[in-house]
Amino acid sequence: MTSLNENGTTAQRAPWLTLRRREMFEGWLFVSPTVVGFLIFFLGPLIAVVIYSLSEWNLLSQKMTYVGLANYDDALTFNPDFWHVIRNSVIFAAGLVPLNMALALALALALCRPGRGVVFFRTAFFAPVVTSAVAWAIVWKFLLQGEAGAVNQALALIGVDGPNWLREPNWAMAAVIVTRVLKMVGLNMILYIAALQAIPRDYEEAARLEGAGRWQIFTMVTWPLLAPSTLIIMVITTIGSFKVFDHIYLMTGGGPENGTLVLAFYIYQQAFEFFNVGYASALAMIMFVIVLVLTLVQVMLRQKGSA
Repeated sequence: MTSLNENGTTAQRAPWLTLRRREMFEGWLFVSPTVVGFLIFFLGPLIAVVIYSLSEWNLLSQKMTYVGLANYDDALTFNPDFWHVIRNSVIFAAGLVPLNMALALALALALCRPGRGVVFFRTAFFAPVVTSAVAWAIVWKFLLQGEAGAVNQALALIGVDGPNWLREPNWAMAAVIVTRVLKMVGLNMILYIAALQAIPRDYEEAARLEGAGRWQIFTMVTWPLLAPSTLIIMVITTIGSFKVFDHIYLMTGGGPENGTLVLAFYIYQQAFEFFNVGYASALAMIMFVIVLVLTLVQVMLRQKGSA
């Protein structure tokens, strides 16, 4: 494109679509699906939940009234069920996270190196991860029935009288935790196997030459090098423990005597059984803050430990 300058001669005008602008446009074009997905499926719903949490909205009446922080005040101050639910959620997370990580690390240490049957066992332990959660929960619900359940029938063969796992408050939470661990432990096992295979063998050989035993090699060499992966696994597992819903819904329904009523299922009850969307949204925001705080604490502890 040309234009006349002050001397009456033609001058070359720089094109609007320069190389830099074209590269910037192409870059935004490539990331646009992610940006659009973030806006539609994360930021938009998050803003909506914040708005709903500040209002009283009943799905049946379809009336929304602004109430400010009344829903939060009700949950934190007046509703005794809320703190019972928080207690159950903490117990569930405290039981699931260490058990899952310990079992995943043990499996990874046993299956990280090539050997006979390693591929089969890796597949066997990872298969529940890709199995339908609904099918998994229903099968375990039948297995953990009273005297008719396969678990109690197997215990009866060795003279043990098993409890009614899902109908006794003292056993229901433990049963749900164990079945959830068996469902998801394969994922953490794969993450630990990848981390173990990334550790150079030279470190282990050097420690062995110095006279270190297997336990010393693990505690002094392997475990410190697994710290970054352990942090990621801990954060993922902790977040997943607070989001658990399907196992509770299908196996216990929050019972018996609200013994397995965790926060995610309690939010579902308030929104879709009692139709109190505003209160459920406030509970969802509280759960978001709890998970965010736990994640930040874990990251800070990791940074402090590595300093």
